[in-house]
Amino acid sequence: MDDLTALTRQQLDDARASAHGRSAHLFLHDGPLRQTVIALIAGAALDEHNAPPAASLQVLEGHVRLTGPRGSSQELKAGQVAVIPHERHGLEAVEDSAVLLTAVTEMPARVHGKAPVGTGTVAARG
Repeated sequence: MDDLTALTRQQLDDARASAHGRSAHLFLHDGPLRQTVIALIAGAALDEHNAPPAASLQVLEGHVRLTGPRGSSQELKAGQVAVIPHERHGLEAVEDSAVLLTAVTEMPARVHGKAPVGTGTVAARG
């Protein structure tokens, strides 16, 4: 089991020591599921890149700006979570920051127009 607090500290230390001001560690890889702690020092950025089929970003420490197409952006602070846009996007550190990226790299195929098992709603039983 990984300790997110220790991973956050280590990645921030590594980012501060890096010439590029960033560091990342993929700590969970299970089929299409990936979880990565990414650290950026203030002013560092991840340039615009494509989005995976599904992803979220949780700010573990600091303050970041998630940028999107046509100059759109969303500011996130420690404790906040956002869905990654399904379009090209970037990430900028407003202050030294660490984030948890949770990504699904592939989606199950639909079968005969039906959603995959386990993705539908469940009726409440009373």
